[in-house]
Amino acid sequence: MARIDVVADDVSLDAPTLVEGLPGVGLVGKIVADHLVSTFEMDYYAGVHCDGVPQAAVYRGERSPLRPPVRLHADADRNLLVLQSDVPVSPAEATEFAACITGWLDANDVTPLYLSGLPEQSEKVPEVYGVSTGEGERLLDDAGIVPPAEGGLVSGPTGALLYHAGRNDLDSVGLIAETNPQFPDPEAARAVIDGGVEPIAGIDIDTDALVDQAEEIQDARERLAKQMQQADDESSQAEPLRMFQ
Repeated sequence: MARIDVVADDVSLDAPTLVEGLPGVGLVGKIVADHLVSTFEMDYYAGVHCDGVPQAAVYRGERSPLRPPVRLHADADRNLLVLQSDVPVSPAEATEFAACITGWLDANDVTPLYLSGLPEQSEKVPEVYGVSTGEGERLLDDAGIVPPAEGGLVSGPTGALLYHAGRNDLDSVGLIAETNPQFPDPEAARAVIDGGVEPIAGIDIDTDALVDQAEEIQDARERLAKQMQQADDESSQAEPLRMFQ
């Protein structure tokens, strides 16, 4: 049976903000969610047992208790929830998954921030745009977040979540960040946190660790590019055999 099982009944939340972190383009949402859970040492709050979630068990280093692959973490002091996922949600069952999540959010007066990446290969600081359902536009205006200049489509499980939010008149925000489509993009995640999550949720978040990750990934990209170039040099050139010299 599709459900969300709350395991931390002692955690008190009052109309909290939720940050969604499903894997997607550039892993923007995944990086943001993992960073928040780690930085704030958030409590494991609930297991997400909705259709579309693979039946797998997650274990952590030096700890024996297992957890579901998709789960909620909570921070009562910041009135914050994070939807953290270690697996992709099946696109074929995105509708059922989104209906399950949306019903719980609506029943618990939660305002979700849904995160997605807009493929863009550029060296400039990623732009963050906003879309909304219900009264979410007011949150975007207060945070100074503008809509995308061109129309588009948010697809996959995050798109289904936004669709169901609109269908149920749930206040929600969709944060769309320009991101590298080929690599995990902590710089885009940092832009989402600084320009979207912080002002909307009203919390301060240290993102220095994401700067270090961005530098490491950039170094890895450059090494990969050099390796690819060397491979091309070695395998794609023609040389005379000079058999008669």
